[in-house]
Amino acid sequence: MRREKNAAQELSLEFIEPNAAGVDVGAREIYVAVPRDRVPEPVRCFSTFTEDLRAIAGWLKQCGVVTVAMESTGVYWIPLYEVLEEAGVRVCLVNSRHVKHVPGRKSDVSDCQWLQYLHSVGLLRGSFRPEGAICALRALSRHRSNLVEAAVVHVQHMQKALTQMNLQIHHVLSDITGKSGLAIVDAILSGKRDPARLADGRIHAERETVIKSLVGNYRSEHLFTLRQSLEAYRHYQKMLVDCDREIEQHMSQLPNQPDGGQPPVSLGGNKQGKRRKNQFHFDMAKELYRVLGTDLTAVPGLSALTVHTLVTEIGTDLGRFPNVAAFTSWLTLCPGSKKSGGKVLSSKTRKSNSRLAAALRLAAQTLHKSHSYLGAYYRRMRARLGAPQAITAAAHKLARIVYHLISTRAAYDESVFAQEEQKQTLRRQHRLHKQAQALGFQLVPITLQEVVH
Repeated sequence: MRREKNAAQELSLEFIEPNAAGVDVGAREIYVAVPRDRVPEPVRCFSTFTEDLRAIAGWLKQCGVVTVAMESTGVYWIPLYEVLEEAGVRVCLVNSRHVKHVPGRKSDVSDCQWLQYLHSVGLLRGSFRPEGAICALRALSRHRSNLVEAAVVHVQHMQKALTQMNLQIHHVLSDITGKSGLAIVDAILSGKRDPARLADGRIHAERETVIKSLVGNYRSEHLFTLRQSLEAYRHYQKMLVDCDREIEQHMSQLPNQPDGGQPPVSLGGNKQGKRRKNQFHFDMAKELYRVLGTDLTAVPGLSALTVHTLVTEIGTDLGRFPNVAAFTSWLTLCPGSKKSGGKVLSSKTRKSNSRLAAALRLAAQTLHKSHSYLGAYYRRMRARLGAPQAITAAAHKLARIVYHLISTRAAYDESVFAQEEQKQTLRRQHRLHKQAQALGFQLVPITLQEVVH
């Protein structure tokens, strides 16, 4: 028994990364494990201060470590990642979901040692992380999303205060933060109470209905809440302008694509020439065309905000993805493959918190009323599979189109889908002819005049 145990201990996997280390990141302490043959104490504990992070990088250099594996726990890993990256240490950022199910690791020490061993034998796969300029732009973009969400909260507070005063403005206005809605709120806060004077002539509803909706109980506590909510909303709108200015500055630092050229004339905004709510305060579509070399906003369903999410999440180069299948798999927009014993146990799409995947799903939902090929594809998939699966299928097709356009720097061409429609029509005709022959019938084509009569 002892001989068999010793033989089992000698069996080990081949070291693919012999100079690998493992790091367990926490809020206050960081445990680092290096190969056992480097130092007498291969596991050390460090604090999370900046000086300690630099000490970690120096100690890893002394131990001859060239690559480090760490879990992406919250945002605690970001400072250490940046310090190690500056020190020239290659960091393998691991999804904690892939290594958390191993039993027996109940402490930070064993956790970092286990990461070190898995990384040394090549069993860990690093997560995708774009370059530094894209990471900075991504941080600003996510902060902008938080500002929009915070502004929406204060809009809800304004609506609640108006409802408590029984001012039924929501019956005549679709958006209280529009020009007419803000003008009415400002007039109410300035002391005006006459409904006839408060009614804005630009509102499309009947004037009598508008006047009735402005008759309410103007209590002081609700007016105070309304005033503060309006001030907070406008403060966040000002912060959005400043954030857009910073995003524009970072976008201007991204390199031009050689085939970018000048953007199309129709790239300036919507047909009415008006800025939509929560849109950028500069021509984002023009900047996106410059850094991508192709106009992705020409694709039905893709807006400048969706394409901006694409740039901030993965950058302007898709070279990290060897093919379109790898790109859609990373976005979790393709069916899963869970098989056992020759049977398919599940083909459901994996869950993901990817912001780009969520943006493509939202873009797919907007195809419901589109008169393009993609709109017809979404409606066909919805009739066959239902809305949830149709959204995933349309988002998957959008992802494939995006990958092709960025990789080839080509313009979006709708005629390609017309050719595909002709091929599908020919396949349907061939299938119908075979079914008719099997049943003893013969299909005879009819002309358009015969259909009319």
